[in-house]
Amino acid sequence: MSAPLIDIREAWKTYQVGEVLIPAVRGVSLTVSAGEFLAITGPSGSGKSTFMHLLGCLDRLSSGSYGFEGRRVHELSRRELARLRNQRIGFVFQSFNLLARTTIVDNVALPLIYQGVRRAERRRRAAEMLERVGLGDRLRHHSNQLSGGQQQRVAVARALVTRPGMLLADEPTGNLDSKTSTEIMGLFRTLNEQDGITVVVVTHEADIAAYARRHVAFRDGQLVQDRSGASAA
Repeated sequence: MSAPLIDIREAWKTYQVGEVLIPAVRGVSLTVSAGEFLAITGPSGSGKSTFMHLLGCLDRLSSGSYGFEGRRVHELSRRELARLRNQRIGFVFQSFNLLARTTIVDNVALPLIYQGVRRAERRRRAAEMLERVGLGDRLRHHSNQLSGGQQQRVAVARALVTRPGMLLADEPTGNLDSKTSTEIMGLFRTLNEQDGITVVVVTHEADIAAYARRHVAFRDGQLVQDRSGASAA
């Protein structure tokens, strides 16, 4: 049996504010297999965003262990974590984080610069990903010439251009209307079902979480529910 994509054991994350210790994540254990579509839910202050930062190697555990694709993430150096994020984890955020004065093909190609990929190959792969998300005819457009939904598609293409092992989306529809949200979540579902990409969506919206086939819920820093089943959306 192959090792899970994600294997987190007894994860704790504690922040110090003045003399006060605040446990944001408390003893969470979770395994995720490659190809899953997972929704992480919970109210504000539940620990889900902190847990997302731990999953994405944007923050370190205070204690516990984290394995990703067989690597012991909790033991990696800062440079090794940066390399892992760039090469194996794709990020999509509520704010699109695009460069306004740069063409969308160059926005998508940006992560490949840090991998040392040559310019021609960067642009080829970026154009391929934009075609994949339905924007192949907009390569020379700037992000401020696109709708919110189109900008989020650019962000998805940028997250996928490095061919990551996981797509991590934090409130990806938070700035979108309901119709556009449906389109973006439909795109995530297609990427998961047809391309086999592991998708983890952090959300507080039940209708967005419904697209996932597995749901884990946080409350007070703890994982309080882990439920699998066919998506209802």
